[in-house]
Formats: sequence, C-alpha cells, structure tokens
Amino acid sequence: MAQEVSTAQAHPAPGEGQSRRTVLVAIGALLLGMLLAALDQTIVATALPTIVSELGGMDHLSWVVTAYMLASTAATPLWGKLGDQYGRKKLFQAAIVIFLIGSALCGIAQNMPQLILFRALQGLGGGGLMVLSMAIVGDIVAPRERGRYQGLFGAVFGATSVLGPLLGGFFTEHLSWRWVFYINLPIGVVALLVIAAVLHIPVRATRHTIDYLGTFLIASVATCLVLVASLGGTTWAWGSAQIVGLAVLGVVLLVAFVAVERRAAEPVLPLKLFRIRTFSLVAVISFVIGFAMFGAMTYLPTFLQVVQGVSPTMSGVHMLPMVLGMLITSTGSGQIVSRTGRWKVFPLAGTAVTAIGLVLLHQLKESSSTWQMSAIFFVFGAGLGLVMQVLVLVVQNAVTYEDLGVATSGATFFRSIGASFGVAVFGTVFAGRLENKLTDALAGQQVPPGAGASELAADPRAIAELPSQLRPPVLHAYATSITDVFLYAAPVVVLAFLVAWFLKEDTLRGSVTAPDPSQTLASNPVERSSHDECARALSVLGSREGRRHIYEKITARAGYDLLPASSWLLLRIKRQGMVEPARLAETTPVPLRAVTEAAREVEGRGLARRVGLDLLLTDAGAEAAARLSQAREESLADLLGDWWGPDRPTDLIQLVRELTGELCGSDAERPYSEPRGDHERPAVEYPHRH
Repeated sequence: MAQEVSTAQAHPAPGEGQSRRTVLVAIGALLLGMLLAALDQTIVATALPTIVSELGGMDHLSWVVTAYMLASTAATPLWGKLGDQYGRKKLFQAAIVIFLIGSALCGIAQNMPQLILFRALQGLGGGGLMVLSMAIVGDIVAPRERGRYQGLFGAVFGATSVLGPLLGGFFTEHLSWRWVFYINLPIGVVALLVIAAVLHIPVRATRHTIDYLGTFLIASVATCLVLVASLGGTTWAWGSAQIVGLAVLGVVLLVAFVAVERRAAEPVLPLKLFRIRTFSLVAVISFVIGFAMFGAMTYLPTFLQVVQGVSPTMSGVHMLPMVLGMLITSTGSGQIVSRTGRWKVFPLAGTAVTAIGLVLLHQLKESSSTWQMSAIFFVFGAGLGLVMQVLVLVVQNAVTYEDLGVATSGATFFRSIGASFGVAVFGTVFAGRLENKLTDALAGQQVPPGAGASELAADPRAIAELPSQLRPPVLHAYATSITDVFLYAAPVVVLAFLVAWFLKEDTLRGSVTAPDPSQTLASNPVERSSHDECARALSVLGSREGRRHIYEKITARAGYDLLPASSWLLLRIKRQGMVEPARLAETTPVPLRAVTEAAREVEGRGLARRVGLDLLLTDAGAEAAARLSQAREESLADLLGDWWGPDRPTDLIQLVRELTGELCGSDAERPYSEPRGDHERPAVEYPHRH
C-alpha cells in the first residue's frame, strides 16, 4: 500500500497543475489529430471514381481504401505500447508527421501503385493518431471529466462519417481529387504546433514487452488474405501458382502466429480469448459487419456517379441517409441497452436488417429515384447501427477485468480486418463482372476507337463520349456489376445472423453499459489498458448518475435521512476542511437557498458547527461524511460486478477510490474561496431541492 501511495505522489494527477484553458486547447489539438485519421477512412470514397479515371486501375480501386486500413490496423497496438514506454507526446507528434508525409505523397502520386503505397504510409500514421489521441485524454483530464471529453471524440467520428463523403466530393468536383489529401497538411501542421506548445504530460514509463513478431505476423496473414481476395480471378486465375502460393503462405503465417502468441509475454491478440465463446462469436459478427459496411461505402459512390450521373459532391449528399440511419440506431440501441440491460435482440435485428438492406441495394437500377435510393440507404445504415454499438458491450461483459482492454481492441480489430477484406472482395467481384458485362453489352455494336470494354472499365469518363444508343447498355452493365456485389454479400451477413443466435445473453455489468461512441464508429482498434477502459466507463456512468440521483442514492445507502444537498455539503466540508455557506453559493451552481437549508440541517443535526462564518464538521459529521464517501465507493464497486472480486487488482481499487473522491468531493481540489467563472462549472451537477 505504501508503494501505491508513493507512486501516486511521484507524478501529478491527470489535469493537475494545468489551467482549464490549456487543457481545452490541448484537447482541441487532439481532436484535430483524430479528425485527420477518421476523415481519411471516408473522404476518399467519393473521389475514387475520378481517381481511377485519371490514374487507371479500376480493378485495383479497392486497394486505395484497403492499404490505409490494413496499415492503420496493424500499427495500432504498437503505437499504444510504445506510447506507454517512451511518452505519448513524442509518439503523437511522430504519428502526425508520418501521416502528413503520407498525405503529401498521396497528393502527388502519378499512378495507382504509388497511391496505394503512399496510402499505406498514411495509414501507419493514422493508426497512431487514433490510439494516442484517446490515450492522452487520460493523461491530462481527471477521471470525473473524462466521459465528457471522450464524448467529443465520439462526435468527431460521427461528423467525419457525414463530412467525409461530402468533402471528398466537393474537393474532387471544384478543385482536384488531390486536395482530398492536401487538405490534411494545414490541419496537421496546426495540430503539431499546438501539441508542441501546450501539451505537457508526465512521462509515466510503463514497461511492456512489445510483441513485434506477433504484430508483423497477424498483419502479414491479413495482407495475404486480402491479396488472394483482390487478385484472384482478376489479375491471376484462382488456380494459378501465384494465388495458391499466397493462400499457402497465409496458412503458414497463421500457424506461425499461433505458435508465437502462445509464448509471447504480452501477445497482441491473446489466444485465450478465443476460448471464450462470446468473444469468438463477436469476432465473427464484427468481421462480417466491417465487411458489409466498408464494402458498400466504397462502391456506392461509384454507382451514384457513374450510373446515376450525379456529381461527386451530390454523391456524398445521397449517402447521408445511410449515415443518419447508422447514427440513429447505434445511439438508440446503446440507450435502450443501458436502461434495460437486455441486448441480444440487437445483434439479431441488426444483422437481419443489414441483410435486407443488401438485398434492397441489389434492386437499385439506373432509373431508381432519389427517394427510393435514400430509403434503401437508410435501411442499410440502420441495420449496421443496430449491431455495431452492442458488440463492444457484449465482449466487454464476457471477459475478466485483466482482459478488458485487449478484448475491446480485439473486437474492433476483427471489424477492421473484415473491412479490409470486404473492400477487396467487393472489388474483385465488381472488376470480374464489369468487363464481361461490358463486352456483352457492346457485342455486335459499332464501337468508336478507344471505347472498347477494357477502356470503358478503366475510365468511366469515356461513357460520356459514346453515341447515345450505346450509353444505356453500358450504364446497365455498370449498374448490374455493382449491385450484384451487394447480393453476393447478403449471404455472408445472413451467416452472421445465424451466429448471433448462439450468443448467450448474460446480465450486463453496470460498467459496460456506456461504451465510448468512438468504439461504435471507428474501424480501427483503439488500444487501451483495462484500467483506462474501466475508468472511462465508470466516469461516464458516475457523471451521468451524478447529474440526477447520486446524492439521494448514497444518502440512503449510508443510512441517513438528509437532504441531498446536505450530503453534498458534508462531503464538501470533509474535503476542504471548512466552508462558508454564503461564499459556497457564490462559487458553485447551487442556489443560496439550497445551501442555507443544507447548512441549517447539518447544524441542527449536530453534524457541523459554526466557527465565525465557517462550518466545520463535528465528530458525528466526520463519521457521516466518511460513511457517505464509503457508500459512494460501494455503489461504484457494484457497477463492476464480478470484476470486484476477492482478487481484484490494486489499480482497480485505486481507481474506485480516485473516482469516489472526484465524484463526491467537489469540483476540484482548489480552495472554496477562489471564485470561478461560469465556464468553469463542474461536470457533476450538484443536487438541491427542486
């Protein structure tokens, strides 16, 4: 215990010694970094048809998305653990620099192989931006306020889902597709300068054994899988030596990965998680959801721009119903689960609605109306939203506290791998069918020079140069090639629906009923420790509860019949030593009348006494305050369920005590006599009589 205290005293607490303005500016810079990484998952989609028209390589279109996602997914666990060892500020700055170099190179790429390579470099930096921005919040913000700030990161993900397609279309139409990448440069430079100037965080070196070999092997397995899916049947025949060789190499690497992970001190993906049935099932469902979501988001803009003839900007507008459906149902399902504790219906309903959405997407034609497309997009997005939110909850609920962090990142890891694989498979099916259908459409027709099937497949802009009688069959070939992809994806989602039936609906712990919104919308696994993951969930719940019933609940639990404001006042006196009620009313949001009533009650009950204008605790008051504090600690422990067992780890005990002090005491450790402005009001709304 002495060691625990000395460790806590060796480093300042999160947020301590920094002004609120400094913290807000630092959070703003972190949000810019997160914005860059999240935006580049979606901004490219609406620019892809134009990029392919200029650089060629329609059959490798999917790799522009896949290269970024594979690199960022593989790099994420490494960034997280290196940040623990060498300090997150320097690592975050390095991630920004790598990302900006990748962005600049993408903007000047002259052919498709160059663009794919530079996108992978960009993704390497993007993985660092994703994980480190979330982790740094824990370094600079006290647990009580963490839920509020991490909600901002969730809002950034929601915004990028909407803004990405719109901005990608706008830049492509009015400037150049290269500005999709150049726009990162000024934003990144601002973030880099602000981080250098205002971010001051202690370096808490946590020694880790980094699983470099395991990370390399799992990334290699994923790459082989995606290469087989994207090159088979297009560049090389399915039975060719190259494809068979890639498949065999993937299997060999997978066996090597399993062998390495069994011996690794800190495996990047612990194999023991797969012995938990719920984790294995969630991994399958997450893979399928990533497969469907990003596959569709990559190829819908091509349908809208090439087949429907809408501008790149308007293709982004047309996709808004899908994003809206996703946000509405993901938020709604999370709220319902938090209130009822029942969750199994959502993976079932979500996979079923997603499968229906894919079948409806297959029905799209070149003559489909805007309203029809919007309705179908909404249904598809609603299905994805129903299942995405709940999967994180389910996997967190199924594991021990020690595995909480790695299980959370594991679930999103499989969704990210599924996204990479889905984009590749969609691309293979599309490319494989397009040229054949174009050949059939042009058979027996008088085709102008340079407008053959292969030329039209490589450059969709050539369709505009065709004679009017040739355009309808060519557009129909494009339309059916894209919509057939959705039909082939539907059975995969049906498989996930069947898998969802085998999930066991265990009672949810309170601490996992409020997932971070970023876990819903992010494709990258966000690597956080079990301690950080638990701190986030408990602080969100504690703050939410504090705004309503916290003082009523702890007063009853402690066995007292007091006004809620009286309990708050006792805890405030306990923390600050003495308070002046009139000054307290001036420096907190609690009205003078409520403070006066509370002061009168604690004096009348003999829990506090006057010394001049100040109130001090009596012996009975000190005992009451201690019991109230203990009641809050017990109520937080209740949220942890079986994690708060006899063998609970020391860091979990310390976390609950820290949160008890944050949520029960006052808005900060500052003296009560220090005036505060309205902009510095605490996260917890203190109770008073209504």
